[in-house]
Amino acid sequence: MNVPNELFYAKTHEWARKEGNKVYVGITDHAQHEITDIVHVELPEVGKQFEKEQPCAVVESVKSAFDIYCPVSGTIVEINEELFNAPELINQSPYEKGYFFVVEMKNEDDLKSLLNAQDYTKLIEG
Repeated sequence: MNVPNELFYAKTHEWARKEGNKVYVGITDHAQHEITDIVHVELPEVGKQFEKEQPCAVVESVKSAFDIYCPVSGTIVEINEELFNAPELINQSPYEKGYFFVVEMKNEDDLKSLLNAQDYTKLIEG
């Protein structure tokens, strides 16, 4: 399972990559394997504000639909529009091309409650 060391992880299987005061968000390699073939994604609107752990997006597979939670509080400043026409990018490249959105953080301390790669690995390995 691919769990990059430089990322932060939520217990709900979202990853967060900090770049300045912005955070790129997607779902982990583990999550996309569990969800299987992703066929549709609903992304938040640019400019919309979310609190940490608030549902903000939906990913649908051939199995079911799953809520995606915002790992930090802040404002959506960008969405990955490529996912509308190619949701399979989430399965193919969950940490690069398959990111969902970028959020401008309201409080950098939100990152402290997320897991590091080692702790996330322990979580998914049970």
